[in-house]
Amino acid sequence: MRKRFNMLKRTAQSFSSQSPPSALLLLSIFVFSIAVAMAEGSSEASVQIVYTEKPPTEEAESHHISTLTTILGSEEAAKKSILYVYTHAATGFSASLTPQQVEELKKQPGVLQVVPSQKMQLHAGRVGLH
Repeated sequence: MRKRFNMLKRTAQSFSSQSPPSALLLLSIFVFSIAVAMAEGSSEASVQIVYTEKPPTEEAESHHISTLTTILGSEEAAKKSILYVYTHAATGFSASLTPQQVEELKKQPGVLQVVPSQKMQLHAGRVGLH
């Protein structure tokens, strides 16, 4: 973000020294397009891990699908969104969700926590012990 700002600042300074109206118009369009791109980026879906209470009677996956159906509007969309179902160490699922869907999901009964999925890189120790 800082790089973008510095680049934009330098561009603005070079345009202000010339300052013909067409240069200012181009700069305005450039700034507007960056703002639109940033706004759209924040509404894109990302992988979230959803921790839930253990479903009382039904199978975990069907329970998670019905919970997501409430948010996404259809069972088909819920099935497409779910990436993995957790049943052993914790109960929950991972799904591709927008920030707005995450906020709605947090309000659902039985949902304990929703956190963004993070890629972790494992670092192996020294291979040779000799």
